[in-house]
Amino acid sequence: MADPSSYRPKPGQIPDSPGVYKFRDEHRRVIYVGKAKSLRQRLANYFQDLANLHPRTRTMVTTAASVEWTVVATEVEALQLEYSWIKEFDPRFNVKYRDDKSYPYLAVTLNEEFPRVQVMRGAKKKGVRYFGPYGHAWAIRETVDLMLRVFPVRTCSAGVFKNAARTGRPCLLGYIGKCSAPCVGRVTPEEHRELAVDFCDFMAGRTGTYIRRLEKDMMAAAEEMEYERAARLRDDVEALKRAMEKSAVVLADATDADLIAVAEDELEAAVQIFHVRGGRVRGQRGWVTDKVENVDTSGLVEHALQQLYGEETGDSVPKEVLVPALPEHPDAVSQWLADRRGSQVSLRIPQRGDKKDLMVTVQRNAQQALGLHKTKRASDLTTRSRALEEIAEALGLDTAPLRVECFDISHLQGDDVVASMVVFEDGLARKSEYRRFQIKGFEGQDDVRSMHEVIGRRFKRYLQEKERTGEWEETPAPSGPVPAPHTASTAPADPAVGPDTTPDPVDTTPDPDAEPREDDGRPKRFAYPPQLVVVDGGQPQVAAAKRALDELGIDDIAVCGLAKRLEEVWLPDDDDPVVLPRSSEGLYLLQRVRDEAHRFAITYQRAKRAKRIRSSPLDAVAGLGETRKQALIKHFGSVKKLKQATIDEICEVPGIGRRTAESVAVALASAAPATPAVNTATGEIIEDDGGSTT
Repeated sequence: MADPSSYRPKPGQIPDSPGVYKFRDEHRRVIYVGKAKSLRQRLANYFQDLANLHPRTRTMVTTAASVEWTVVATEVEALQLEYSWIKEFDPRFNVKYRDDKSYPYLAVTLNEEFPRVQVMRGAKKKGVRYFGPYGHAWAIRETVDLMLRVFPVRTCSAGVFKNAARTGRPCLLGYIGKCSAPCVGRVTPEEHRELAVDFCDFMAGRTGTYIRRLEKDMMAAAEEMEYERAARLRDDVEALKRAMEKSAVVLADATDADLIAVAEDELEAAVQIFHVRGGRVRGQRGWVTDKVENVDTSGLVEHALQQLYGEETGDSVPKEVLVPALPEHPDAVSQWLADRRGSQVSLRIPQRGDKKDLMVTVQRNAQQALGLHKTKRASDLTTRSRALEEIAEALGLDTAPLRVECFDISHLQGDDVVASMVVFEDGLARKSEYRRFQIKGFEGQDDVRSMHEVIGRRFKRYLQEKERTGEWEETPAPSGPVPAPHTASTAPADPAVGPDTTPDPVDTTPDPDAEPREDDGRPKRFAYPPQLVVVDGGQPQVAAAKRALDELGIDDIAVCGLAKRLEEVWLPDDDDPVVLPRSSEGLYLLQRVRDEAHRFAITYQRAKRAKRIRSSPLDAVAGLGETRKQALIKHFGSVKKLKQATIDEICEVPGIGRRTAESVAVALASAAPATPAVNTATGEIIEDDGGSTT
């Protein structure tokens, strides 16, 4: 491991100007390429105390043995040079999107004398027009088959073309009218090229012109009583419309745009791109990448733009590029895109309307792609086994933790504090085992104390289940009282234990603190202990969890914490965390467990908050249903005015008797005053009766 101070440039040696820099290792291999508006300021960030650097950055600077840079005139030149160097050197610490060469494109070889329409994969060639990418090659062939009725462009290979020219007989497509047969001279090279250009224009989105022209010709043929020609033109129009129907209309007809969305976690990111041409989605593609360098969403977007347009020119770069976050230097990136297109390119975040709605769809596709990637990775038995073995080795466990339970605390500024417990068995989620908790021992925000309470309640139930099912057998002593085998099993019940009836909007799970039912005596789910308890947090949360287990006398369950900021694994009584390699399957599994616990907890917390916000003082009135509540509010206009009404005035509401009116008045009088709502636009306090005060 190299010391960055050993190759740090001397003060004043680095210029204060735009440029691109390279870090090289001891073998002179380029391991990282970056650009900067000011080389001096950017490179100074790498040569600081290693403890202040992100773990990935720290690994990079300690792997490097030298740094060098190239000064450029503008930020746009820096962007271009950075892309060229990344393509040339393939640095190991740069984000690299997995190659999308497997995606099929519809290609028109305008660089040939007789252009050909075909399916193409791999690197793009100069002089060839590409459309797509498509999800499947058959989708391209279906589209081409419909289009050839109107644009009979050559689709045959060079060998078939030469053989037809030699024999003077066209192929089958030439006989059935789906090829203009330039091989035998039915059309001139110029006429055939014009057909190919029209084909490209139609595929590029300029569809209305051709359909209107064909419909006009069809009507003219019908007026001249050329019914066979009119019928053929009618079929051509229908074929073009069917080809257009295969691409959904999502935006205005003249819209040419690419929409880019990113879904990410700490280790990986998925990028999805929708290509919209002429208002229709003409292609879709996506990548999944490992986040090798410390990069945020803006950086991922910039890398995606480089990958997409680094080798594109002209119309291949659309007029508009919509992104979820702007790059660090959006003006430079916009200018770079404009240089490649040859005209202005709009780079922006959609804020409203159809484009915002379509961006939501692209974002959903990115999230699904990332989830599918994780599912495929997690579903592999060998990978899961290796992950469990890595966890056991890193934490010093005797055996692989086949059952892992993870706990997370969720609240909103100390309100509606809840906790979740998720279970993974053999590396897979067991949703039927998930549990949720309300924090009842205290009020306010204290994640450490909350974690202690939840762990204590969960494992107290475990001990009670073990005792109830007779799994512990007491051995009588020669004389005197018989001691319990586990002191915690005879401890008084936790005063915080109580039923939790709040519904979960996602997973329907039993209450963890409900009393066990009398049944056939088979052990309940809480009777199964985990081999490993994971808590979402660092040293304080881990210490609280371990303390709860110690108080119950449980010493055969391992505990660790996963701190989200740096993905460090903390163990009880250890001052330093365990740092698993970024590519470790064990770290990947721990992260999935932690993220699932966080999702489950925050879903429950949001449901509780929504229920509390919707609550009304009238809910406390026994026997008052929704219909009569609505009648009261409708009659008086607001809860505030209802609270000011007398019992006799309340009795005037249809369906409300005197006893009910008295109950309503008592409930409203004893209710705590509601916190006033605030208009965030004006800062005014909104009263219940619809008025406002400054």
